[in-house]
Amino acid sequence: MQLYFAKHRAVWRVGDVAGINRALLEDVLQRYRLPAGTPVLLDDAMRPVEPLSSWFRRLAWCRTGSKTMRTYAYAVLMLLGFLRARGQDLRSATESDIVQFEQWRRQHAEKTVEEPTWDKDAAAIGQLYDFLVDIGYVAARPWRSTPRGNSLGSGISTDVRVRHMEIEQYIYFRDVGFGGLTPDAELDTSFRGWRPHRNRAACELALLTGMRIQEWSTLLLPELGLEASARPYTTDVDLAACAKRKQPRSVYVPTDAMELLDPYLTIERPEIVAKAQRTLRRQHRDLFVVTRIEANGRKFRGVLEGRTITRVVKDMDPDLRRITVLETGGGLEPLALFLGRGGKMLTFSGWDRVRWRAWERMESWSTHHSGPQMPRRCWVYHDLRHTFALRLLIFLTREGLGDAKAQELPVATLLDHMTGNPLLIVQRRLGHLRPSTTYRYVRYLKDPMREVDDAFREWTAAGGASYITIARHMMSLEEHAHAAQR
Repeated sequence: MQLYFAKHRAVWRVGDVAGINRALLEDVLQRYRLPAGTPVLLDDAMRPVEPLSSWFRRLAWCRTGSKTMRTYAYAVLMLLGFLRARGQDLRSATESDIVQFEQWRRQHAEKTVEEPTWDKDAAAIGQLYDFLVDIGYVAARPWRSTPRGNSLGSGISTDVRVRHMEIEQYIYFRDVGFGGLTPDAELDTSFRGWRPHRNRAACELALLTGMRIQEWSTLLLPELGLEASARPYTTDVDLAACAKRKQPRSVYVPTDAMELLDPYLTIERPEIVAKAQRTLRRQHRDLFVVTRIEANGRKFRGVLEGRTITRVVKDMDPDLRRITVLETGGGLEPLALFLGRGGKMLTFSGWDRVRWRAWERMESWSTHHSGPQMPRRCWVYHDLRHTFALRLLIFLTREGLGDAKAQELPVATLLDHMTGNPLLIVQRRLGHLRPSTTYRYVRYLKDPMREVDDAFREWTAAGGASYITIARHMMSLEEHAHAAQR
């Protein structure tokens, strides 16, 4: 069996090579078009494998994300391979088969997985069997309900660690790692990185907006008002298709983030675009060529796959954004904000390579220069989002306390709580669906490990107390407390 994923532009390219009539191809695509990213499982004779192909199609029609469908497809393929090796299939599989598949994935496979990954596999298998029950392929799920429900998942809620940066760490991260400067903020003549202005601007944008990587890395110039000659100092960006779960929200982009974009837009980006003209012209038929920007940058009208279409910018998915260019008359201008070689939007893997090169650079400098403390694991872009959330929460909390003190309010009113609650404000800014997701930042408002260090540092300063002395002291405190209670 072979697993493929639907890609519309690839069909157009094959049609061009084979000389298929475009009108006929358009009719076929409109009649049988699958959402982009839909898995397609074919047998050795290139026929769809059922009932899996029908399940994939239902997932796509239910607007399941392409990334989720890909994860589900690979999880089910592993289950099929495991069952086939035991002489079983989806219809004949027993509870023992499913349980042993879980044990194999978590304990005996060449590359075992932890609970969060298995929970994703379990979700895929559960949804598959729900579909098989719906269509009458099987009578029921092959496993019984447990105290944790009818799911194969672990039932354990993972506590995601919030890793954030202090100001010294961030400056080192942005300027030394990504910007090619020395720890003393001097120009490093030995730096051989690529596009430091772009990389520094991306860091600043991620930090000051709290956007996820799939949000800030897929921005288009008109969304920031940068297609006009006058550049705004601040702006708001409406997110939708590129946001997590496509949850719409508005993001404020402050002055500092816009100003740090200037060196990249003035120096580096024009050079990238100029070098990419030949490549872009050669790929002209595979691009979304915008001929007119409408509604103050909120709509594009242009040609895609031989058709003239109009698209709302916020509803454009990353794949379409990556191939969007503007026909200027003097050349093709990519509308993506951050560009890589060839004039295309930098991919997630491309940003990952930038991050690792920056990490290696920071590590090499830290070995012979007194810089900020480095974490054990490489910084990730999401740490910038955590830093934004935590700093905003601290600021809003202090502002709220100051306002309450100034107004001499003994107890906050319900309206004050609803409109000024820092957690609710941060929740809206980050686009969290549930307040519980934002609440996890509260525990990091003050680092408890620093308090532990300070406590033991005081003992050491008092004469180097041993653990026994500390224990005895704590016991005496408890005895005094019990005596006071009596």
